[in-house]
Amino acid sequence: MTATQSSGRRMTRNELDTLGVATDLRTAARALGLGASTAYQLAAAGEFPVRVLRAGCRYVVPTAGLREVLGIEDAD
Repeated sequence: MTATQSSGRRMTRNELDTLGVATDLRTAARALGLGASTAYQLAAAGEFPVRVLRAGCRYVVPTAGLREVLGIEDAD
């Protein structure tokens, strides 16, 4: 299973560590324990708990902000 596949559970630390500098909204939602529908509603309203960027019709979430909200420090 890849990080972008939903399995109905939050992501593990190892899965989070495999993410690049940005990820899609569904993956960020899974990391935060949110459902996809809720994540899209929050993003559209500008209320997603992490900074969200628009790339055309896609939502992109920088993983630095995601890690910060989750309280995970970057491994140097």
